[in-house]
Amino acid sequence: MAKGGTTITEAPAPQVSSNSLVINTNVSLISAGTERMLVGFGKASYIEKARQQPDKVKMVLEKVAIDGLMTTVDAVKSKLAQPLPLGYCNVGVVSETGSGVDGFKVGDRVVSNGSHADVVKVSKNLCARIPDTVDDESASFVVVASIGLQGIRLAEPTLGEAFVVTGVGLIGLLTVQLLRTQGCRVLAIDFDEAKLGLARQFGAEICNPGKGEDPVAAGMAFSRGQGVDGVIITASTKSNDPVTQAAHMCRKRGRIILVGVTGLELSRADFYEKELTFQVSCSYGPGRYDPVYEGKGQDYPLPFVRWTEQRNFEAVLDMLASGQLDVKPLITHRFAFEDADKAYQTLTEDSSGLGILLQYESPYESRAVKNVTLNDRARFITSQPVMGFIGAGNYASRVLIPAFKAAGAQLHTLATAGGINSVVHGEKAGFAEASTDTEAMLDNTEINTVAIVTRHDSHARFVSQALKAGKHVFVEKPLSIDFEGLAQVEGAYNESHESASGPQLMVGFNRRFSPQVQKMKALLQSVKEPKSFIMTMNSGAIPADHWTQDTTVGGGRIIGEACHFIDLMRYLADSEIVSVQARRMGDYPGVSVTEDKASITLGFVDGSFGTILYLANGASSFPKERVEVFAAGGVLQLDNFRKLKGFGWKGFKKMNLWKQDKGQKACAAAFLEGIQEGIPAIPTVEIFEVARVSIEAAELLRKQGK
Repeated sequence: MAKGGTTITEAPAPQVSSNSLVINTNVSLISAGTERMLVGFGKASYIEKARQQPDKVKMVLEKVAIDGLMTTVDAVKSKLAQPLPLGYCNVGVVSETGSGVDGFKVGDRVVSNGSHADVVKVSKNLCARIPDTVDDESASFVVVASIGLQGIRLAEPTLGEAFVVTGVGLIGLLTVQLLRTQGCRVLAIDFDEAKLGLARQFGAEICNPGKGEDPVAAGMAFSRGQGVDGVIITASTKSNDPVTQAAHMCRKRGRIILVGVTGLELSRADFYEKELTFQVSCSYGPGRYDPVYEGKGQDYPLPFVRWTEQRNFEAVLDMLASGQLDVKPLITHRFAFEDADKAYQTLTEDSSGLGILLQYESPYESRAVKNVTLNDRARFITSQPVMGFIGAGNYASRVLIPAFKAAGAQLHTLATAGGINSVVHGEKAGFAEASTDTEAMLDNTEINTVAIVTRHDSHARFVSQALKAGKHVFVEKPLSIDFEGLAQVEGAYNESHESASGPQLMVGFNRRFSPQVQKMKALLQSVKEPKSFIMTMNSGAIPADHWTQDTTVGGGRIIGEACHFIDLMRYLADSEIVSVQARRMGDYPGVSVTEDKASITLGFVDGSFGTILYLANGASSFPKERVEVFAAGGVLQLDNFRKLKGFGWKGFKKMNLWKQDKGQKACAAAFLEGIQEGIPAIPTVEIFEVARVSIEAAELLRKQGK
């Protein structure tokens, strides 16, 4: 996205997972409107990108104020450099099915919203079996047709009604046909005469504003002076004209559905006087962007939600099978998948392109590759840490992998479930191999150290496997999301240490390694009396259905994030935790109350105590992380790991940094140094202690919510 280039990357085949299918692709359709827009955005300058996303600019400015300019610049550059898989109209044959999948079997020919790749992994609810009478090329139009179909369902047309379709690109032309099958009269509006010719072929009347024709007058004439019953806007433009014109040509209580992208500066009078209905359509239908439906495979009951995105796919396939929907005239170009760059050149240079197909002809067996060599010249010194990484998400790729690289780690294999991230980030960081075979990586004797940066519910399992394989383990917090997983890890750790020496285990509690916390630790060394702590995490709100809030996946924000400050307090107190108290905010109508609005009070064996305020209901302009220590008549206050102040502290007033430093680089270096010297960077007893306290605090809060 940084420069807008389009490339084909050789990557390991994705791993199958629960509620998903792995599919060998036969053909995929380039969605001309959406993908042309994405490629154009990618090629735009930073200033042009900012103009297109004013809401994101506001977020960037807020981050500058809190985290500093350089930290923000690094984050923005990293975000824009992330590759974006293109495409969502895929046809292929099922090669693997995960647990929880029913209704599909290996060998089934299916349509899905998979990207342009020769092997894709897709949720079972985003697939549909293709009837034998529907060929692959026709089936590739199913997903994009479902976008138009969902708009039609929202409009609720009835037999004989007059509808306008504004913008007859690919989705618009499919929408024209779908409306005609429902017995509607259709007027198509567009500036492209060739596309209007296709619309006429499908039974629509046409209007071309580019030739001086008035869309509103055409709509009124088409409706015999009564106003059209509805308008479906499938155009992509910054102009407000499509919505304004739709309001003017509609009858009283007409319906306007926005499927495309337009300006939305609306006139209240246009809608008020006619009591018009205006609605924005969301993609393929109910279930889209619902993590339970798409990720966990939980369907909506048919009697209550008749048309989900999957059932919309099936409806379009039925229409193709019956001949009611004809997509053959929409095919304008065919390219071999290996020539995808030429296809995208055509997309950006030829505005008349509609159905651009990519064809995949390589043998299926040649695609089932789980490992890809990135550097065949790599050689490793096995007496030193040789690392394999599991996971390459945003934090791993932007922060953790660069931190280990800067610390001099030997980077062997980067393993991910999807495959593409392992190649993209593996090449950038200098890994020797990219893989989707985690088991093989853990069995590789050349790798003696593993970093685990995956979703929280997998941490305990991967840590246990790595320890049993004799690997040193660095795991991004948390160590485990429940006591059962923690017991599993402790068992694996104890088993691996039956001999005199065993692998080291470390959790990525980087904040204790930040330069300002190190300064605080040094200042507190001379204080022998108990200390008091107040640590405030102004974490900001995230949706209650976000995966981190799911106690079975993310473990909740206390276990997943507040554990950082439980460890930090344990480190600064330098004393064992002996008591845990917790309190969450009470329920209130209209307010989403989860465990991320809570306080945790810890007591220590030396008499110290401290409170962690984890709050998701504060202002973003307030410091995101504040640490305060009260001891021996002085106060230390640290804001956002940039500004450290001393109040009444003899010989110390402040320590400010130009750039935020949360200690990630120092943390990685300390882990590697600990392996070399045989002394863990964080005492293992503290790692297990913090894990137990974090889980205990979360469980106390959950009991209050029942």
